[in-house]
Amino acid sequence: MTVTPKQVTAWAASGESDALEFKKSTAEKDRACRTLCAFANGHGGRVLFGVTPAGKAVGQTVSDRTLEELAQEFQGFEPPLFPAVERVAVAPGLDVLVVSMARSARVPVAFRGVAYERVLNTTRAMPRETYQRLLLEELHATERWENRPAEGWDVARLDVREMVLTLEESIRRGRMEDPGTREPLEILRGLGLLVQGERLSRAAAVLFCKDETPLPDFPQLQLKVARFKGAARDEFLDNRQFHGNAFALMRKAERFLIESLPVAGRIVPGQMARVDTPLLPVEALREALANAFVHRDYAIGGGSVSVALYDDRLEIISIGDLHFGLTPEALLREHESRPWNPMIAQTFYRRGIIETWGRGTLKIGRLMREAGLEPPSMVVRNGAVVVTFALPQEMAGKTPGKTTGKTTGKTTGKTTGKTTGKTTGNTTGKTPEGVLRLLAKTPDLSVPQLAAHLDKSELTIHRAIRKLRESGRLERIGPDKGGYWKVLDE
Repeated sequence: MTVTPKQVTAWAASGESDALEFKKSTAEKDRACRTLCAFANGHGGRVLFGVTPAGKAVGQTVSDRTLEELAQEFQGFEPPLFPAVERVAVAPGLDVLVVSMARSARVPVAFRGVAYERVLNTTRAMPRETYQRLLLEELHATERWENRPAEGWDVARLDVREMVLTLEESIRRGRMEDPGTREPLEILRGLGLLVQGERLSRAAAVLFCKDETPLPDFPQLQLKVARFKGAARDEFLDNRQFHGNAFALMRKAERFLIESLPVAGRIVPGQMARVDTPLLPVEALREALANAFVHRDYAIGGGSVSVALYDDRLEIISIGDLHFGLTPEALLREHESRPWNPMIAQTFYRRGIIETWGRGTLKIGRLMREAGLEPPSMVVRNGAVVVTFALPQEMAGKTPGKTTGKTTGKTTGKTTGKTTGKTTGNTTGKTPEGVLRLLAKTPDLSVPQLAAHLDKSELTIHRAIRKLRESGRLERIGPDKGGYWKVLDE
């Protein structure tokens, strides 16, 4: 679209910004090209020649020689760029040159060997760490940590049972064709986890390595969990570290949260047993954990996923930065999915743990609001993405893993008052066996349904299930909603 004098006047009156800069004449073309370089590395923008710093469109005399010299200046861009140039008459014999630069398809861009970035209405040399991040993003389509061979690894170091579970769940969800075999290499080939012929990718190691086998090759396949006393990292109440594949580590993180988070108890009219529910929505926590394992930067050797529980908040931390222009604020709005580890993300998707439409963070916010809680905050801090769930103030400081002290409910129109006391939480006796018998007949029973059938609290059922899973007698297939239980030993 042709630029009009009216548009030039409006731009000039709006003042300089992160996408607009004024130059009085093309005598300042060198500095202008630095800004155009910054626009190419950012979100694009315009330089107006013939506009004063005060925003007055005075124009300049523009000859063929003027345009030739400007074109020669453009040859300093690497990779080559071709900005759009338009002449707009603002007075007899005087034109404003409007030079428009879109974001480059190849970044970072340099001008005469130096890359620039735009910060508000100023242009500056790009910091080294920003340059390296943009360079990694440029190479991302073909050169990533996850799609390199796992040197010295073969299928003997992988958990075949985890691979078969992933395949069967992918088939059940219609996200993968049945290859007709459960041979490990064929499963990996179908999941797209072999590279350079028959070699295992690093993504395969992340997803399916056995227990401690990532050491010493991949120490970053690590989970850290901690419960702190108070609101600072001064005193540990619990502190553990695990190594293993992403699925196993995610299960360990979920168990830690079930064990450590306070439980909200309430009395429901018409029921003898109290209903115990986790303090934070389980599905929201699971989504946040999945995002942490899928999107973290595995190239950082000392990296990990960390779960830190304080008296007033829960933090889920994944090492690495946000990429492709995403910000914490953008993650809470509609956005496209551009995973940093697409091979790992695709396998999580096929297993039904995540979706592929950039809805994960939006889903977390929705689940929190439905529970009457504030959505979590997200920040990038010290090279890590930190998702923080605030614990309800009335629950702050409660003993982890116990029901909160005060529960109320209505029966026959009257408040019962205070009920104190602990849920026994004891998984000895017949509760685990009862859970197995019920799930063998009806695999999709929920925890509340199991609690109702067995006349136990939900906390007791959670603990029974945890014990059964740890002993290898029960396996969860799929997500909390839409998945089912697989009894391995009745």
